[in-house]
Amino acid sequence: MEREEAQSRPTRIAAADLNGQWRGKRVGDPAKAGGGVRMPVSALSVDVLGADIEGSPLVFDTGDADGLLVPTGRGPLPMPWLERPQMFEPAWMFTEDGSPFEACPRQALAQVLERFAAQGWQVRCGAEMEFTLVDDRGADLAPPRDPWSGRPLRGEAILSMRQLDAFDGFLSALAQGAQDLGIPIETITSEAGIGQFEVTFGIAGAMETADNAALFKTLTRGTARAHGLAATFMAKPYPEDAGNGMHLHVSICDGAGRNLFSNGGPDGADMLRAAIAGCLEAMPASTLIFAPHGNSYARLVPGAHAPTAAHWGYENRTVALRVPGGAPEARRFEHRVPGGDTNPYLVMAAILGAALAGIEDGATPPPPVTGNAYAQAAPSLAADWEAAVTAFETAPQMQRIFAPALIAALARTKRQEMRRLADIAPQDRWQVWLETV
Repeated sequence: MEREEAQSRPTRIAAADLNGQWRGKRVGDPAKAGGGVRMPVSALSVDVLGADIEGSPLVFDTGDADGLLVPTGRGPLPMPWLERPQMFEPAWMFTEDGSPFEACPRQALAQVLERFAAQGWQVRCGAEMEFTLVDDRGADLAPPRDPWSGRPLRGEAILSMRQLDAFDGFLSALAQGAQDLGIPIETITSEAGIGQFEVTFGIAGAMETADNAALFKTLTRGTARAHGLAATFMAKPYPEDAGNGMHLHVSICDGAGRNLFSNGGPDGADMLRAAIAGCLEAMPASTLIFAPHGNSYARLVPGAHAPTAAHWGYENRTVALRVPGGAPEARRFEHRVPGGDTNPYLVMAAILGAALAGIEDGATPPPPVTGNAYAQAAPSLAADWEAAVTAFETAPQMQRIFAPALIAALARTKRQEMRRLADIAPQDRWQVWLETV
């Protein structure tokens, strides 16, 4: 009965664009959504404000051709944050002849994972995602009101049980929504920022984790609105407060499920260090993926719990790539650079593509850092948004991971965003990013 009822509900079908925003259509007949829906391929490379990219080859060189939104197999899913029951069909983009559309972020990740599969390897990932609850009703972004006292939050609430209790209505609805969408939440904690929370996902296949992260961002924003709040994944909601990150945990298994990063000891296998070396080499050129918006660079400052240079180390949270302790069979690396405002598909494609390059090349990383990484020299991330765009579109490391069409589309998109945001007063730009990143 429930399945028949779901099949009769209005259905959204959409794919994630370059900024991680869902672009698609509402379809009255769910059966049509399940069979795929036509949509211009250029819709996946609009800017963060939702506009076409001026002079884009995806528009003018193709006559703004249609592609086909094809369901990923994850849906149809409920949309519990909406007042009226509807379903959501996650999709990705293919061209008219059935080929993968190369500027589709999910296709970019799939292409990287195909290279792992060709070696008989499976990538396993977990994720930590931070977000901030805010009050966006005024001219300036402000902390939310405590549901118990009615007063705006003040100060930090690191691992606070009271903060979890006060926002239990929202957090319980978020956890239930995640369960309904098949997102394996393991923990929810109150974090260092005002109104900030962190959610950790269980280990899963790489594509499943990317799907989980993309869906979770939509679920969180929608659930917050349903509870009279606003939630944002902006990298730096407040200039003097903690920023939001998205940390990715990565391991590689063989066909029998054995962790190839483990050698039975605490240091891990040579493959682990080769993967780390590849990530370190590609990190400066990957800055645009890890920090895709103007606000992203307010988070990337020394000493602010966000890595700014290509360091690695064991059990060290000041480095960009951390190898956690624990049982040897769970050996992995944690990539700590990406902000919460990123596109999960592009982030994972960049990280896994760089790791694979390091493994293929038999690369060796520098010695692991001990102590404060901020005080030790290493290649730095791109200094600002414009430098990040230039590095991304010219670096050979990115050309080894991403298709030329995606590199060109993302660079054009970001340059247009720079031009358009320059016309918006700096104090008002949060209104652009609040729920779009």
